[in-house]
Amino acid sequence: MYYRLKDNIALRKWRYVDRAIYVKGIDHALSVSPKDFELLLLCDGEHDIEPNPRLATLLAQDYIEECQKGDRANPWSLLHEYDNYYFPKMNLMITGKCNLNCLHCFNAKDNAPLNTELSYEDVLNILDQAKEIGVHAFTLTGGEPLVHHRFLDIVKAIYERDMYVFELNTNGLLINQAMLDEFKKIGCNPLIKISFDGVGYHNWIRQHPKAEEMTLKAIELCIKNGFKVKAQVQVNRKNVDVIMKTAQLLNDMGVVEMRIIRTTEAPRWEKNSPQSSLTIEEYYSRMLEFANEYIHSRMKMNVDIWQFVRLFPRQQMYNLVPIACNKDEFNIRIPMCKGNRGMIAVSSHGEVVPCLQMSGYFLEKGISLGNLFKTPLKELVKDSPYLNLAMAPLFKQIIENDKCGNCKYYKACTGGCPALGLLYSPNSDFYHEDITKCIFFENGWYKKVIDVLKDWKLENPLDID
Repeated sequence: MYYRLKDNIALRKWRYVDRAIYVKGIDHALSVSPKDFELLLLCDGEHDIEPNPRLATLLAQDYIEECQKGDRANPWSLLHEYDNYYFPKMNLMITGKCNLNCLHCFNAKDNAPLNTELSYEDVLNILDQAKEIGVHAFTLTGGEPLVHHRFLDIVKAIYERDMYVFELNTNGLLINQAMLDEFKKIGCNPLIKISFDGVGYHNWIRQHPKAEEMTLKAIELCIKNGFKVKAQVQVNRKNVDVIMKTAQLLNDMGVVEMRIIRTTEAPRWEKNSPQSSLTIEEYYSRMLEFANEYIHSRMKMNVDIWQFVRLFPRQQMYNLVPIACNKDEFNIRIPMCKGNRGMIAVSSHGEVVPCLQMSGYFLEKGISLGNLFKTPLKELVKDSPYLNLAMAPLFKQIIENDKCGNCKYYKACTGGCPALGLLYSPNSDFYHEDITKCIFFENGWYKKVIDVLKDWKLENPLDID
């Protein structure tokens, strides 16, 4: 009998990744056993394969299908081998321009130095470079990505290259039925991440008299059309008292997840709203109060409280963001940041950075880790300053940072978020510890959280010697 790879399955190899498959709709590659990979290679419509238990398993997993002799898989599905390191995703800032003048954001409309935009031709260049190294999935972001006059053409171009959009970051104001209809025609079904900064406060933070009304209509329209929406909510001293009310509204609308993000002490925010950021201790305290109230509500929306707690109501379970590893998983060779290791970030200048949260810092300091219009991406993911930071292992931080190297909690937090470490470093040290995690562990927040949320199961308890 003859078999072929299904159209949503592709075989891949990278440097140090010998066997993997891409599944359309899953943003990272899946590993397979050597014997399964060998069998998948034979599922090419040309080899006559006798039925066997391993083949039955691959059929059950929906990786292959029976076919006629000569019915080959599509070109995307066939084995592609890359001699660069594995990076399955790209976070692409197609524009630094925005249609809003938000109080906290470095990409605000009036922040002229950052308001660059990739031309359509530049974007196509980047997409081709991404395809050449085996990128599979994209997050499209800005600025506000929808202000790019070729936005839908960019989305089409991604799908024409057999890649896809798995996330869209937007303020929502430009979302309309025509755009969503076009998404459906293209086959684009991303998680739509829409900023909404609290009932009664969104207009103020976004500096637009109808921002709240328009954003809620956009959320409603996306959900009505079958798109999943994740709401991204800034929290600070001004709006913290309405976070529960905001959660109730978003839950009732059908939002799948609410991400609460502490508004950081960025220069623009401090200028526009001085002393409005919650201190880390205040943030933990107020968010623990919120989490306690939330788990005793009947809401079903998942909640991700930035760098603190993730709540999963349907399972009555939560996990603690500061606990990144347990002692059995810990290895000094694993990357400082799994996100940096799995997703290439590209700014609207064509600069490659470990994550876009660092892009403003590098721009301000005049630091370039690599630019796609000067050095091909294929070279940058083989050997470059960018690669050194994106793949920086834990042992490098332990060597460079005595506090982390001597901390009993390091095997749990693995140094925390490198972007936050850089933000809070007094001497621009990439290997600086993330002080939010230091405060969490050293000031007893682990015990406070498990005591308050005792009615739910902790998915990742603290596990240190």
